[in-house]
Amino acid sequence: MTSLRRAPLLAPSFLAADLANLQAETERLAASAADWLHFDVMDGRFVPNISFGLPVLQAVARYAKQPLDVHLMIEEPQHYLAQFRDAGAAGLTVHYEACTHLHRVVQQIKQLGCRAGVALNPHTPVALLEDIAADLDVVLVMSVNPGFGGQAFIPNTLKKVAMLKELLVDCGSSALIEVDGGVNLANAGPLVEAGADVLVAGNFVFSAHEGPVAALAGLREQLNALELPVEADGARRKQ
Repeated sequence: MTSLRRAPLLAPSFLAADLANLQAETERLAASAADWLHFDVMDGRFVPNISFGLPVLQAVARYAKQPLDVHLMIEEPQHYLAQFRDAGAAGLTVHYEACTHLHRVVQQIKQLGCRAGVALNPHTPVALLEDIAADLDVVLVMSVNPGFGGQAFIPNTLKKVAMLKELLVDCGSSALIEVDGGVNLANAGPLVEAGADVLVAGNFVFSAHEGPVAALAGLREQLNALELPVEADGARRKQ
């Protein structure tokens, strides 16, 4: 009997949540199909928008039952890593494009005891991670241009995920492939089939007429129905 890769992790993005009721949003996700809670930090410099900061992360962390997946869309993230860890981050993802000394930053994250991730903008080739892939826990592929929620999914992401999957296997890396931007029922299955391990969904989850818990349950049901052969050396999965 063929062993199967488990369905991917689901990470609803708080960028699309009801910002006036973050405690309630966090508490109702506690018993949902969410595996991580995705938290976008924007500084108005690396991306043309400003979002959450440390105080909001601390507030959410008081009520969160799932690990907080913190995506730093900021310049010079190395100066703030310890503060975000202390505020409740279980995983810290920095952008390749924002780090002159990326290896050093990744090692800083690991020394803090957090899951270390690197994000790639839509125009950034996956090949640039070849020399650091073995050190990573997560590679976050942006399937929209970072900075704003509600954007349309970039179709080339499917090809990019497949290329990244091949690179990680060739490098012997156990890093998870995370995809962020425009994820919905139409593209979730193809993304997982291409190699995605973590799906970040914002508007699809929080704008669903049936509510975020039901939206996540529907997405989980769809993905559980996929039959995905496991890699020869075992499923790549870190939570």
